[in-house]
Amino acid sequence: MIKHLFKLIWNKKKQNFLLMSEMLVSFLVIFAVFTLMVYYYNNYKKTMGFDYENLWVVNYNNTYQTKSTDSLNTFYENLRQTIKSMPQVKEVSFCSDNVPLSQNQNQGNANYKNIAVSSDHYTVDDNYRNAMNLQLLEGRWFNKADANAKIKPVIISDELRDRLFGNGVALGKMIGIEDKKFDLRVVGVIQGVKARGDYSPAKTAIYWRIDTGSYRWLGKMMVKVTPDADAAFEGKLYKTLANYMKDSNIEIEHMVNKRKSTNLFNLVPMIVTLIVAFFLVINVALGLFGVLWYNINKRKGEIGLRRAIGASGQSVSSQLVSESMILATLSLIVGTFFAIQFPLLNVFDLKAGIYIVAMILSIIFIYLLVLVCSLYPGKQAAAIYPAVALHEE
Repeated sequence: MIKHLFKLIWNKKKQNFLLMSEMLVSFLVIFAVFTLMVYYYNNYKKTMGFDYENLWVVNYNNTYQTKSTDSLNTFYENLRQTIKSMPQVKEVSFCSDNVPLSQNQNQGNANYKNIAVSSDHYTVDDNYRNAMNLQLLEGRWFNKADANAKIKPVIISDELRDRLFGNGVALGKMIGIEDKKFDLRVVGVIQGVKARGDYSPAKTAIYWRIDTGSYRWLGKMMVKVTPDADAAFEGKLYKTLANYMKDSNIEIEHMVNKRKSTNLFNLVPMIVTLIVAFFLVINVALGLFGVLWYNINKRKGEIGLRRAIGASGQSVSSQLVSESMILATLSLIVGTFFAIQFPLLNVFDLKAGIYIVAMILSIIFIYLLVLVCSLYPGKQAAAIYPAVALHEE
């Protein structure tokens, strides 16, 4: 039976080649869609790495002008204590502008021996971990004793640890941000933060402790509030900040809202790809359905003869469906050959498992599409009466 089907397919190889080409293109597009979907899903199911609930971001302009570093530090420490004294405030932290879920970025290389890894650089204070609820995996967080440390301490994410040290120990190792200048000591490792939303992976990151002059250029404040903090308290917080920092442009953002907008922005490529793939699948389905319908009308004599010599309607229907599935299989063999090159060549630096899962889902999808499109034409072929078909011939 299989040999007979291959003969029938070969006898109409030109017509079947076009049909196989449609299936091949559909498979490659669906493969790209499923790769993106699996990639997003794998990122989404991982933890954010920080607590965005009840976390507010205060944007401000540094308006306190003084040449005295001590006066500058005292000014902002008093501001921190004033805000933290409010009943609805749990923690206050000053940090650089590139807070998670924002469009600001500060990137540079982190080097260890001959390894250089592009990383996000964050400047934070001692209270940043409590405000963000970061998960410390190894070592410790910054403290006041680090201000007098001879070797500048840094904290890295677990992604950067894996990239720089592999399975080795990270604590106590000397790294650098300039080639052949390893003057930073790793004192802690934290769980990676998905700083670009739920659908993006946690990036490699390195955290610096603010120094005596950092307050001159810092412009962000992380405020951890209690769940009962409402709009009335937000207005009170704004008024307190405005009275303390005269002529400063102050804006309060909720991290929950920033997460929603960031996720929506990240989903745009997925939505566009799904729309393109949807119309392509519809066109392929209609084309496949039309070709099979056309084949039935062209092969009425053959079908009538098979029915006349004793073939059942079920066997005729199964033959047409089997021909379609064989064509799909031939197309998928070629498509799989191209798809398997992505994990082998490490294209786009994605894990091989993402490509493999996407490939399996794409194969299942194409088989289901071909099966659905061939069932009704096969049913119509089974309903052809032998006498009518032979009479028309």
